[in-house]
Amino acid sequence: MTDDAPDLRASDADRERVAEILRDALAEGRLDMAEFEERLDATYRARTYGDLAPITRDLPAGQGAAAPVPRVSMTKEPAESGGWAGRITGGEGTSSWAVAVLSGFERKGRWTVPKRFNCFAFCGGGELDLREANFADGEVVINCVAVMGGLNVIVPPGVEVVVRGIGIMGGFDHREEGVPAEPGAPRVVVTGFAFWGGVGVERKVTRAERLRLKEERRQEKLDRRAARRELHSSFREDVEEAHRTMLDGHRDLMRERREERRRRED
Repeated sequence: MTDDAPDLRASDADRERVAEILRDALAEGRLDMAEFEERLDATYRARTYGDLAPITRDLPAGQGAAAPVPRVSMTKEPAESGGWAGRITGGEGTSSWAVAVLSGFERKGRWTVPKRFNCFAFCGGGELDLREANFADGEVVINCVAVMGGLNVIVPPGVEVVVRGIGIMGGFDHREEGVPAEPGAPRVVVTGFAFWGGVGVERKVTRAERLRLKEERRQEKLDRRAARRELHSSFREDVEEAHRTMLDGHRDLMRERREERRRRED
């Protein structure tokens, strides 16, 4: 299969490759949020390679302006052995600590979580979003110290969460513990100390995934409506056919009766 096959049906993996390019472009500032959402919506609605190809035509495939323009591959590649394998990268993290004193901090998007991340909040707050992050190891420790402040850790679905923090007139959120992990997914251990403060842990899908699920639900709704219309149309046709058959039978019966009367009169 070559690039001159725009009518070839695209797979979910093809759409995800294009979505990944769009996420990188958003993180690099090449797209604003409105453009990103518009193109992502078009990606998940695409049915063929011809639909996908224009979406990334003006975006580079890698870092730097000199990178070649990405194109949708028309050649099927073997499926990856696991979705998490490429996100456990080893090495060092993008950053290993964060502090908020009468202020706030945020780590989100495409960053690498180190084996141990230390964060501190005093009369302030911070958020660690791991949904699009890579992981330096199969088990990472998020050490949170919150004094009259709050810290929040957001993890993606499939990740195992263990909470070991201690709270004094404060607390740690344990609601996400006990959720089975996906094969190959990392383990996130949340530990530390909270005094007159709190450490929250919540599990969320990414914005892109929410858009994809929303589009799937919308398509399912449209499919159900189409099926109902088809069923109603078929039922109406059956009723009309039965009515025509009844009328034909009634006309045949009346014709037979008229012929019978004529024979008796003759």
